[in-house]
Amino acid sequence: MLGAAARGGGLAIAAAAGAASAGCSGLIGSMAADTLSAAILEQEDPALIEAGAPAYLLLLDGFISRNPDDAALLAAGAQLYALYGSRFAPDGERAIELTAKARRYGTRAMCIGYAWACSGELGDYETYVEQLSRVTRRDVDLLYAYAVSWLSHLDATSEDWTAVAELPWVEAALERVLELDETHAQGAVHGYLGTLNALRPPALGGRPEVARQHFGRAIELSGGRDLSVKVEYARRYARLVFDQELHDRLLREVLEAPTDARGLTLFNALAKEEAGRLLATSEDYF
Repeated sequence: MLGAAARGGGLAIAAAAGAASAGCSGLIGSMAADTLSAAILEQEDPALIEAGAPAYLLLLDGFISRNPDDAALLAAGAQLYALYGSRFAPDGERAIELTAKARRYGTRAMCIGYAWACSGELGDYETYVEQLSRVTRRDVDLLYAYAVSWLSHLDATSEDWTAVAELPWVEAALERVLELDETHAQGAVHGYLGTLNALRPPALGGRPEVARQHFGRAIELSGGRDLSVKVEYARRYARLVFDQELHDRLLREVLEAPTDARGLTLFNALAKEEAGRLLATSEDYF
């Protein structure tokens, strides 16, 4: 039902945009990006999004081509391409291509207000962190899209050691988002930081206790409605420290929770699918 409504709304927006003057197209494009994002994130049928999202992405590309300096549109493009590339790409090569586009959009969004982001070169880490400190709360949306799109591309290219070496830069960007507004995206930044801190065991530099704190705070800020955080908590932390009781409890909570939640429904539907797979392998893993 929601998919059909979104499809009709998208056609209406596209027709309106085609008739709009250049001066209005940016506003219409931004409204369309919000509409498309909401239609995707509120959908509880991942298969429908997998089939229909490419049309949404093409529409958003069109708005961006008409308004190449609209940071909000670029940020929306970055996040939607990151979502599709990381969750629905049919193979590894397509995931790399789609998340690379997400990263380009995210970089362009930041570049509009912050010249240091334009080159794409990492440079000196300390200088980069100092530059991040100048990002204001007004631009937290842009910084979040920049970090998430970059992280999605690193995940797609995780077998490349160059990509792994870039993780501290992404983590620094997420830490700055945290400083500016830890409640942004219902606390999702804590979930990402939890995952990053649990990627490695303590002997190799991982910080599982820090990860646990981030996951707990993410759950608190979303009121427990973001089921994907509990899945990552189980997958990344509970499996890392071999805590089967926590692992199975988190996954059962996901399976028993309602899927519908504002801005989280699609992620929750995907989380339930993954929770079922992880719980089914619990005895073998532990």
